[in-house]
Amino acid sequence: MHRAQQPFQILQLALGALQRLPGMRADNALLEQALRLLVATLSFDFVGTCLDESAEDLGTIQIPTAWRPAVEDAGTLQLLWGYYAGNEPPLSSLALESLVRLASVRRSLFSSDAVRSAFLARLVEGSRDVLRDRRGLHHHANYHEFCRLLGRLKTNYQLGELVALAPYPEWIGLVADFTINSLTSWQWASGSVFYLLGLWSRLVSSMPYLKGEAPSLLDLYVPKISRAFLTSRLESVRTVVQDGLTDDPLDSEEQLQDQLDSLPYLFRFQYEKMAEALTRAADPLIAAYASRGAGGAVAGGAASSSSPPRDAAVLEGQLTWIVYMVGAVVRGRASASGADAQEAVDGDLAARVFGVLRAAEGPGHAARAGAASRRRLELALLSFLQSFRKVYIGEAVMHSSKVYVRLGESVGLADHAAVMNVILAKMASNLKVYCGAEEVISATLELFKDLASGYMSGKLLIKLEAISYLLTHHTAEYFPFLAGQANLRARTTFYSTLARLLFMDDTPDRFKAFVAPMQQVFDSLATASRSAGSPAALRASVSNETVAGLFRDLRGVAAATSTRRTYGMLFDWLYPANFPVILACLEAWSGDPVVTTPLLKFVNEFVLNKSQRLIFDSSSPNGILLFREVSKVLVTYGNQVLSAPRPADVYGGLYKGSWICLSILSRALGGSYVNFGVFELYGDPALNDALDMAVRLALNIPLADILAYRKVCKAYFALVDMLCASHVPLLAARDTPTFVFLLSSLDAGLKSLDVAVSSQCAAAIDNLAGYYFLHMPGGHSPNAAARAISEHVRQRPDLFPQLLTTLFEIVMFEDCSNMWSLSRPMLSLILVSEQVYEHVTKRVAASQPPERQSHLAACLERVMAGVTRSLEPKNRDKFTQNFTIARHDYRART
Repeated sequence: MHRAQQPFQILQLALGALQRLPGMRADNALLEQALRLLVATLSFDFVGTCLDESAEDLGTIQIPTAWRPAVEDAGTLQLLWGYYAGNEPPLSSLALESLVRLASVRRSLFSSDAVRSAFLARLVEGSRDVLRDRRGLHHHANYHEFCRLLGRLKTNYQLGELVALAPYPEWIGLVADFTINSLTSWQWASGSVFYLLGLWSRLVSSMPYLKGEAPSLLDLYVPKISRAFLTSRLESVRTVVQDGLTDDPLDSEEQLQDQLDSLPYLFRFQYEKMAEALTRAADPLIAAYASRGAGGAVAGGAASSSSPPRDAAVLEGQLTWIVYMVGAVVRGRASASGADAQEAVDGDLAARVFGVLRAAEGPGHAARAGAASRRRLELALLSFLQSFRKVYIGEAVMHSSKVYVRLGESVGLADHAAVMNVILAKMASNLKVYCGAEEVISATLELFKDLASGYMSGKLLIKLEAISYLLTHHTAEYFPFLAGQANLRARTTFYSTLARLLFMDDTPDRFKAFVAPMQQVFDSLATASRSAGSPAALRASVSNETVAGLFRDLRGVAAATSTRRTYGMLFDWLYPANFPVILACLEAWSGDPVVTTPLLKFVNEFVLNKSQRLIFDSSSPNGILLFREVSKVLVTYGNQVLSAPRPADVYGGLYKGSWICLSILSRALGGSYVNFGVFELYGDPALNDALDMAVRLALNIPLADILAYRKVCKAYFALVDMLCASHVPLLAARDTPTFVFLLSSLDAGLKSLDVAVSSQCAAAIDNLAGYYFLHMPGGHSPNAAARAISEHVRQRPDLFPQLLTTLFEIVMFEDCSNMWSLSRPMLSLILVSEQVYEHVTKRVAASQPPERQSHLAACLERVMAGVTRSLEPKNRDKFTQNFTIARHDYRART
């Protein structure tokens, strides 16, 4: 049955049931099922673009044209509005959910503009009637769906269409009152306000395109909504602190960001007036905060008569909202119309936040570092600095910006360099004070990384004396967060950013000074290793945190090397002097993922040839020497972990290290900096040892687990793809059970829902089968590898036919977005399985219902028409063309 016909019949069934069931006195359970059926039908993904069916944020619903009569029928909306008015949840909320989906249908579905306008009028009139008497809105489920419905009215329709409707003036006033009440009742509507703010932001952003004389009335209502948002958020802080509520709006990062995203449009609509309101609210709070920071009494009436800690929490919470709002408004400058004229206002608001930032460093606030409200304020300040960086520090910003004029007048920050110094001082303070606040450390380092990554901001940073000092004073002695167990991951980001800055203006002397603290750790580990005498003794004499920290730092430095010159400095420092220490650490802590994971991830980064950074001179043996060290790492780790008992945490203790090892070998094999023929020529076992260990590690993981763990899956199939593309002789040399496992895993990977994995498996099969076809016994250029594959096939003759069958079934019968990739290996498999090809096609045809078998067999017979026994590109294209035609012919009939 056609894709659109069956859902349409279900839609008609659901609507018919909803019309008839009330007269039959059906119970609510039956009515609920009919409404759920209607919602499910309207949610059908007709064009396959919905990646997350659980998401509430709908896009346009691409309803087929055949559904037009049901959608345009006035009785459809009237029926659903009636179900909402006459019932309680879940019936009423399901009726609203159906209306949300009908409001989301594509505009081109309607037969004319007049019909679409009438449809919109029915939606507006229905929502107006609900807003008049607030019918059913005391139920949270109804409230939430109603907010979604209001949001969809502007998402799918133009402001001009809304304004042209007769009920628009009353409707927009009721929506404004409803929005203000929702903002005031923030505990009730916390998850629904997003849709209302989104509605108003879209209305405002459409103002420049509004034509005609009908007034939009936005200039009357938008300022009220903006002020309601400001006052309600500030009042929410006092309510949370005084009532001891655990549900703080500032703690919900997703909801907070959703609300802040709409603010630039609302606040900038009448920016000067709104900035004045924001300033009036902020100035007393900032004055009180500065007084407290200087050790004085609380002023300005911002605090209540409660205890000092609660008083401080209220003040910090209110400032947090102010800072978030200013940051959101500044971030919206880029998309605002007439933004240049508003830069002075941006400067006034930004000066207030820089005043808060300066006051936060006062001695009176030192004891508040552990308070949750203070940490929220720090996150808000970092968010503002990120917003300011994106807009006013960068390539497109002129030094003469009006923002810097106002900042210079108010807080003495007259240019980029002055602001960068303030940001650096703030980041340094956070890294010293908030060692136990992982979220503050993470946000601080993210800001540091973004500043260093920008071309303009990076150039500005490297000129500052503070950065020069930082590049030589970056240990835990100066930044205590580096010693915290919770901040181990942050070390990689910290050192990656520092190294990026170092390499912008690098010299060997500066690099040597930068890595001197790490070299001291290497030296101490080397001394401990020599004196310990055994891996166990080394493990007992050095803490695992010291070793893990070292390799996290090294990984950060390695990640920052993006050129041949910078990588060469790192390589020359580490090899050969420090690699024995790396192996000693791996052997001593092989059973401790705290150490092995960062160590292996460092090696994984070190062997990656990104941006062609691993290009050695033609006379240099460094590529071969590097691979030999990689082989030692794999063998050392593999021998230790495979001989140990299986850990309780099988992923963290075994699979994670294994997939990193597979990734290391895959990157080393595909890096194009090693001539692997050298190893066999000179009898060096490094390549075979590395491959043997990788295969052993892979075989140690059940195939079901390989497919279940995403990172294991990607690393495993990347390695198999690399082996099939460039190292088939190594693959063919494995024993038959291993070869069978590898091909069976490729068969399972073809069925993966991850398109990247299935495409990778198809490419691997194509390379392997193509190699075998070109070099198979009796062919033009037989070799030992093909003879080995032939022996595997003799023992398991079903290997290639099974792969071919799987590909036929997927490509012919399933909707796959990578059909071309999956069809490419089919010709190679057919050519190496010519004797059984006819049997395979018969088996594929027999798997279908009897009435389709003859037609499918006829389609498959045409696949090889005009195709010769070769893998030349033209022949491949002919086969793919034939197969595509056969597939379309078969599917058109079924």
